[in-house]
Amino acid sequence: MKDDELYRKYLAGDSAAGDALMLRYADALTAYLSAFLHSAEDAEDLMLDCFTVILVDRPKIREGSFRAYLYRTARNMANRLWKKRYRREQFSLDDSLAEALAAEGELPEDSILRSERSEVLYRCLNRIAPQYREALWLVYGTGMSYADTAKVLGCGIKKVENMLYNGKKQMRAEMEKEGITDADR
Repeated sequence: MKDDELYRKYLAGDSAAGDALMLRYADALTAYLSAFLHSAEDAEDLMLDCFTVILVDRPKIREGSFRAYLYRTARNMANRLWKKRYRREQFSLDDSLAEALAAEGELPEDSILRSERSEVLYRCLNRIAPQYREALWLVYGTGMSYADTAKVLGCGIKKVENMLYNGKKQMRAEMEKEGITDADR
Protein backbone atom coordinates (compact mmCIF):
# COMPACT_ATOMS: atom_id res chain seq x y z
CA MET A 1 0.00 0.00 0.00
CA LYS A 2 1.31 3.47 -0.87
CA ASP A 3 2.18 6.09 1.72
CA ASP A 4 -0.67 8.35 0.64
CA GLU A 5 -3.22 5.58 1.05
CA LEU A 6 -1.90 4.68 4.49
CA TYR A 7 -1.92 8.32 5.59
CA ARG A 8 -5.49 8.81 4.33
CA LYS A 9 -6.55 5.67 6.21
CA TYR A 10 -4.86 6.99 9.34
CA LEU A 11 -6.65 10.32 8.99
CA ALA A 12 -9.91 8.37 8.64
CA GLY A 13 -9.27 6.71 12.02
CA ASP A 14 -7.29 3.56 11.22
CA SER A 15 -4.44 3.64 13.75
CA ALA A 16 -2.89 0.51 12.19
CA ALA A 17 -2.16 2.59 9.06
CA GLY A 18 -0.16 5.06 11.19
CA ASP A 19 1.75 2.15 12.71
CA ALA A 20 2.48 0.81 9.22
CA LEU A 21 3.90 4.19 8.15
CA MET A 22 6.06 4.30 11.25
CA LEU A 23 7.35 0.78 10.68
CA ARG A 24 8.07 1.59 7.03
CA TYR A 25 10.25 4.63 7.78
CA ALA A 26 11.49 4.30 11.38
CA ASP A 27 14.86 2.65 10.70
CA ALA A 28 15.83 4.74 7.68
CA LEU A 29 14.74 7.98 9.35
CA THR A 30 16.67 7.08 12.51
CA ALA A 31 19.81 6.41 10.45
CA TYR A 32 19.36 9.75 8.64
CA LEU A 33 18.93 11.61 11.95
CA SER A 34 21.88 9.77 13.47
CA ALA A 35 24.07 11.22 10.73
CA PHE A 36 23.09 14.71 11.88
CA LEU A 37 23.22 14.22 15.61
CA HIS A 38 25.99 11.63 16.05
CA SER A 39 23.84 9.97 18.69
CA ALA A 40 21.65 6.94 18.14
CA GLU A 41 19.61 7.71 21.26
CA ASP A 42 18.88 11.29 20.20
CA ALA A 43 18.11 10.11 16.67
CA GLU A 44 15.58 7.57 17.97
CA ASP A 45 13.94 10.17 20.21
CA LEU A 46 13.75 12.66 17.37
CA MET A 47 12.35 10.04 14.99
CA LEU A 48 9.54 9.39 17.47
CA ASP A 49 8.99 13.13 17.82
CA CYS A 50 8.69 13.47 14.03
CA PHE A 51 6.04 10.80 13.84
CA THR A 52 4.29 12.32 16.84
CA VAL A 53 4.12 15.67 15.07
CA ILE A 54 2.73 14.11 11.91
CA LEU A 55 0.36 11.61 13.49
CA VAL A 56 -0.95 13.95 16.21
CA ASP A 57 -1.11 17.25 14.31
CA ARG A 58 -2.37 15.50 11.15
CA PRO A 59 -1.09 18.08 8.66
CA LYS A 60 -2.39 18.24 5.11
CA ILE A 61 0.24 16.57 2.96
CA ARG A 62 0.14 16.77 -0.81
CA GLU A 63 -0.31 13.59 -2.81
CA GLY A 64 2.98 11.75 -3.24
CA SER A 65 4.84 13.90 -0.70
CA PHE A 66 4.56 11.96 2.57
CA ARG A 67 8.18 10.79 2.65
CA ALA A 68 9.51 14.22 1.67
CA TYR A 69 7.32 15.85 4.34
CA LEU A 70 8.53 13.36 6.95
CA TYR A 71 12.20 13.88 6.12
CA ARG A 72 11.78 17.66 5.93
CA THR A 73 10.15 17.62 9.37
CA ALA A 74 12.98 15.45 10.68
CA ARG A 75 15.63 17.69 9.16
CA ASN A 76 14.06 20.80 10.67
CA MET A 77 13.78 19.18 14.09
CA ALA A 78 17.36 17.92 13.89
CA ASN A 79 18.60 21.37 12.93
CA ARG A 80 16.82 22.90 15.92
CA LEU A 81 18.23 20.29 18.29
CA TRP A 82 21.66 20.55 16.68
CA LYS A 83 21.72 24.32 17.13
CA LYS A 84 20.58 23.96 20.71
CA ARG A 85 22.91 21.14 21.78
CA TYR A 86 25.65 20.33 19.37
CA ARG A 87 26.61 23.38 17.32
CA ARG A 88 28.29 21.20 14.71
CA GLU A 89 28.64 22.53 11.22
CA GLN A 90 28.23 19.47 9.11
CA PHE A 91 26.22 16.40 8.31
CA SER A 92 28.40 13.33 8.76
CA LEU A 93 28.09 9.59 8.84
CA ASP A 94 29.56 7.59 11.70
CA ASP A 95 30.75 4.00 11.81
CA SER A 96 27.70 2.73 13.71
CA LEU A 97 25.53 3.81 10.81
CA ALA A 98 27.25 1.31 8.53
CA GLU A 99 26.40 -1.47 10.99
CA ALA A 100 22.81 -0.27 11.29
CA LEU A 101 22.36 -0.42 7.52
CA ALA A 102 23.98 -3.84 7.04
CA ALA A 103 21.60 -6.51 5.85
CA GLU A 104 20.56 -9.23 8.27
CA GLY A 105 20.89 -12.93 7.53
CA GLU A 106 24.04 -12.82 5.44
CA LEU A 107 27.06 -15.09 5.68
CA PRO A 108 29.85 -13.99 8.07
CA GLU A 109 32.36 -13.44 5.26
CA ASP A 110 29.81 -11.33 3.38
CA SER A 111 29.24 -9.33 6.52
CA ILE A 112 32.98 -8.71 6.96
CA LEU A 113 33.38 -7.68 3.33
CA ARG A 114 30.33 -5.39 3.56
CA SER A 115 31.71 -3.90 6.78
CA GLU A 116 35.09 -3.18 5.18
CA ARG A 117 33.45 -1.59 2.14
CA SER A 118 31.17 0.42 4.38
CA GLU A 119 34.11 1.71 6.42
CA VAL A 120 35.85 2.96 3.28
CA LEU A 121 32.62 4.40 1.91
CA TYR A 122 31.76 6.27 5.11
CA ARG A 123 35.33 7.46 5.56
CA CYS A 124 35.21 8.90 2.04
CA LEU A 125 31.72 10.35 2.56
CA ASN A 126 32.89 12.16 5.68
CA ARG A 127 35.66 13.85 3.71
CA ILE A 128 33.45 15.42 1.04
CA ALA A 129 31.48 18.66 1.38
CA PRO A 130 28.52 18.33 3.79
CA GLN A 131 25.88 19.52 1.31
CA TYR A 132 27.05 16.92 -1.24
CA ARG A 133 27.14 14.21 1.42
CA GLU A 134 23.56 14.93 2.48
CA ALA A 135 22.26 14.99 -1.10
CA LEU A 136 24.00 11.67 -1.84
CA TRP A 137 22.62 10.17 1.35
CA LEU A 138 19.03 11.23 0.60
CA VAL A 139 19.05 10.02 -3.01
CA TYR A 140 21.15 6.88 -2.74
CA GLY A 141 20.90 6.05 0.96
CA THR A 142 17.13 6.41 1.26
CA GLY A 143 16.10 6.05 -2.38
CA MET A 144 14.41 9.43 -2.43
CA SER A 145 13.60 11.04 -5.76
CA TYR A 146 15.35 14.22 -6.88
CA ALA A 147 12.11 16.17 -6.38
CA ASP A 148 11.64 14.89 -2.83
CA THR A 149 15.31 15.55 -2.05
CA ALA A 150 14.86 19.10 -3.31
CA LYS A 151 11.90 19.53 -0.96
CA VAL A 152 13.88 18.20 2.00
CA LEU A 153 16.90 20.40 1.26
CA GLY A 154 14.79 23.43 0.36
CA CYS A 155 16.27 23.95 -3.09
CA GLY A 156 15.49 23.25 -6.73
CA ILE A 157 15.86 19.98 -8.61
CA LYS A 158 18.67 21.43 -10.74
CA LYS A 159 20.65 22.23 -7.59
CA VAL A 160 20.13 18.66 -6.36
CA GLU A 161 21.42 17.35 -9.70
CA ASN A 162 24.48 19.61 -9.40
CA MET A 163 25.11 18.54 -5.80
CA LEU A 164 24.88 14.88 -6.80
CA TYR A 165 27.20 15.37 -9.76
CA ASN A 166 29.79 17.22 -7.67
CA GLY A 167 29.33 14.82 -4.75
CA LYS A 168 29.96 11.78 -6.95
CA LYS A 169 32.98 13.52 -8.45
CA GLN A 170 34.42 14.20 -4.98
CA MET A 171 33.58 10.65 -3.85
CA ARG A 172 35.42 9.17 -6.85
CA ALA A 173 38.52 11.21 -5.98
CA GLU A 174 38.34 10.18 -2.30
CA MET A 175 37.79 6.52 -3.16
CA GLU A 176 40.76 6.57 -5.52
CA LYS A 177 42.86 7.86 -2.60
CA GLU A 178 41.71 4.74 -0.72
CA GLY A 179 42.85 2.54 -3.62
CA ILE A 180 39.42 1.91 -5.12
CA THR A 181 39.76 2.53 -8.84
CA ASP A 182 36.42 1.11 -9.98
CA ALA A 183 34.46 3.80 -8.07
CA ASP A 184 31.90 4.14 -10.88
CA ARG A 185 30.37 0.76 -9.97
